[in-house]
Amino acid sequence: RRPVYRQSHNSRCENNRLLIFMPAYIKHKHICIYVPFLSAENDESSSGYHIYVDNHTSSYEKGKEKRMKKKRFLALLLVLVMLVSTLVMGGCGTSSGNNADNGNNYDGQLVFDHSMELKYAKLFSVDYYKGGYKLLTITNRDEDTAIVSKQSKILLVPDGMSTPSGVDADTLVLKAPVTNMLVSSTPVTSLMNASNCLSGISQVTYDKKSWYIDAVKKAFDDGKLTYVGDYKAPDYESIIAGSPSLAIYSTMLTSVPDVAAKLKELGVNYILDQSTYEDHPLGRVEWAKLYAALCNEEEAATAMFNEQAAYVDTLSKAENTGKSVAVFYITSKGKLYVRNAGDYLAQMVNIAGGNYIFSDLNPDKTGTQELGIESFYEKAKDADYIIYVWNLGGKPSTMADFTSYNSVLSDLKAVKDGNVWCTTPDFFQIADTIGSMINDINLMFKADAGTSELTYLKKLK
Repeated sequence: RRPVYRQSHNSRCENNRLLIFMPAYIKHKHICIYVPFLSAENDESSSGYHIYVDNHTSSYEKGKEKRMKKKRFLALLLVLVMLVSTLVMGGCGTSSGNNADNGNNYDGQLVFDHSMELKYAKLFSVDYYKGGYKLLTITNRDEDTAIVSKQSKILLVPDGMSTPSGVDADTLVLKAPVTNMLVSSTPVTSLMNASNCLSGISQVTYDKKSWYIDAVKKAFDDGKLTYVGDYKAPDYESIIAGSPSLAIYSTMLTSVPDVAAKLKELGVNYILDQSTYEDHPLGRVEWAKLYAALCNEEEAATAMFNEQAAYVDTLSKAENTGKSVAVFYITSKGKLYVRNAGDYLAQMVNIAGGNYIFSDLNPDKTGTQELGIESFYEKAKDADYIIYVWNLGGKPSTMADFTSYNSVLSDLKAVKDGNVWCTTPDFFQIADTIGSMINDINLMFKADAGTSELTYLKKLK
């Protein structure tokens, strides 16, 4: 028989020592091995093994059989002592306030532990290593490879630990938690704010008057946020003065390669947020977990995500309403843009129990498609509802304002039925509430004539 060397009902820890009870081959006897553990209360002089045999009850007759069993016992004892030394190295008994993985056992080493669990997001991953190290990986679009690699990687080194050797040259190494960041994206800021990470941001590319998030406005008032100019023409002197540890931009940075080149020249490390290209609307929300990993706030991000996912889980069990919806906006120059069928807003309509009326319009693309008014009318004339993206186009306050953009709009069924709803002004600053917004669309389908305002949608009158 082989003993199992683990702390179980046959062992216990007392006074910083491991006490193992081992049934011997001598009847009615037990082997007790005390192994002291070095700690603040133990010095090296107390180390060593103390072994004794407890004569619990003994009435075994002497003879050859007894001598043979003693020999077996001594051999077994030797093996046991050797294995207990290994057990001691693994740790048992005393609690120092730090997990063993976070101690120096893994300092400077990358020993894989597990990966972050993701339900919808496909364009990033977070791998956890022993000792508290984290590796964040972002998969960038091919269109962005002019200013970033196909994959952007960040290795987070916990406080008190050293950087492992052999890290790839293209992997950015940062101390965790990451602070003093520049964020050039309102959706990213909203995700970080919802994950207790706003304090990690010190610079933004939108001034105070552009914000609807109260916590962000207060951060400006408290002097914790600095506006460093528009992303297309940033104030480089302000950026350098702030010396950000990391900059997070939307993929719009690809449209201004000269800015990206200047940031590299100045030594400003940046990554691109790819959340807008996730297949599922909740994939966008799940990017909060990536940013939370930077700040050691994964639990807060997961709680927020689960709350939003619960709305979708509930709606997935409901029957389709059969209601059709058109989502679009008209610019101040009269150009009309419809959301592509592959866009997250179109998907939100379908998840909410409706049917996006432009279901055959670029189903493999996100974003928008410009349409002529005649083409738009031919498809949208029978839509039961209109969701007008107020932030991006003209900003109507009444139905009269809306129909004044083009006389054709008055002939739409949704206009005649009084079912034209606008998104609220904060629509693009509440990426953390996409599940709630989907629920609002479902409530829109059920709203009676007296309902004119929901949390994220407002009816034109």
